[in-house]
Amino acid sequence: MAVLGFSSGLPWALSGPTLRYWMSAGHLPLALIGLTANIGLAYLLKFLWAPLFDEARPLFFGRRRGWLVSAQLALIGAILLLSLSNPALHPALALAAGALVAFCSASQDIVIDAWRIESFAPEIQGAALACEVWGWRVAYLVSNAGVIALSIKTGWPLAMGLMAPLMLPGLVAALLAAEPEVAREAHPSTLAARFSQAVAEPLTEFLRRRGALLILAFIVLFRLGGAMGAPMLAPFYTGLGFNRAAIAIANGPLSLVLGIAGTGLGGLLVLRLGVGRALLVTALLQLGALCLYPVLALYPHAPHILLIIAGAEAFTDAFSDTAFLSYLSGLCAPEHTATQYALFSSLAPLALHTVAGASGEIAVHTGFFAFYCLAALAALPGIVLLLLILRRHPPRRPLRA
Repeated sequence: MAVLGFSSGLPWALSGPTLRYWMSAGHLPLALIGLTANIGLAYLLKFLWAPLFDEARPLFFGRRRGWLVSAQLALIGAILLLSLSNPALHPALALAAGALVAFCSASQDIVIDAWRIESFAPEIQGAALACEVWGWRVAYLVSNAGVIALSIKTGWPLAMGLMAPLMLPGLVAALLAAEPEVAREAHPSTLAARFSQAVAEPLTEFLRRRGALLILAFIVLFRLGGAMGAPMLAPFYTGLGFNRAAIAIANGPLSLVLGIAGTGLGGLLVLRLGVGRALLVTALLQLGALCLYPVLALYPHAPHILLIIAGAEAFTDAFSDTAFLSYLSGLCAPEHTATQYALFSSLAPLALHTVAGASGEIAVHTGFFAFYCLAALAALPGIVLLLLILRRHPPRRPLRA
């Protein structure tokens, strides 16, 4: 799971924050950089083709491993294509290549989640998820801070291209992994009946629950503040006068250590307090981290403040991820786990891949100080909805460690 988590995190950074740093280095307009938030729509819409991975069986390696190998091979090609693009000269090509990376990455995530759910007993799902998050964090460091630092010596195209071979460990893990032995129901004969079984039933089962719409609104808005601020971090840091070396150091080993610590402590918090109260604590910590960015705007050219803020962001993000993903896992009905988890994890980044696309325009008109104050305020609706859920529709079961 750690190796597969690495394969999951590597392309996420390449098609998101790392691409934004590359575009910022080319002095592209903020409005154009903000559009990178939209290239990851595949993470939002992946539930639309998730049933394909349940219904269709590849010709080789089994249902889960066959699709996983296919997605990873496609990812290697997409990353190489992204490395050959030049955002300064051909921004549309770079955005298209980034969107292809995101699509292949989202497809890989669908299969990894399904493989995890089907391969591990319920009592160790939490441990498997923690290992996946740890691998994801290491990959994020490599494909974000690592690429930024490497680009100083090699240039951006080679630094990005060297990430393609790093997908090979995940490919080896997929080839060596055992194919889950899962008894599957007989499929209905008609296309409409198969669609109902694969897509409609999981959706209607959830929507019939009390508080379903409130829960869906919370999933969408929980990360609104962070989603609004993330696309502008690269031009924000660059505009404050930080060079690539300082940015790489801030997002380097210290952030990795704090991210790993945040994941472990988040899991412990879920175990001790339960998913609901753990979510509330992590939401407040995320709000506090967002409030640090206006401070950085007041003290430019202060690398120690940048280091503190990047570390706080890594810790709170990892802390929050553990509680939030545990909550999403607990929402899934046993008979519809794969499809419902794909739906929930698709809705979670909705703000990042839609309204965050306008972040560049907002920053142009407000300036970075006011912009990050607005980002902090945008986190409040999610906290209010969480309080309502904890009072009216608390998590029905804790995550077992």
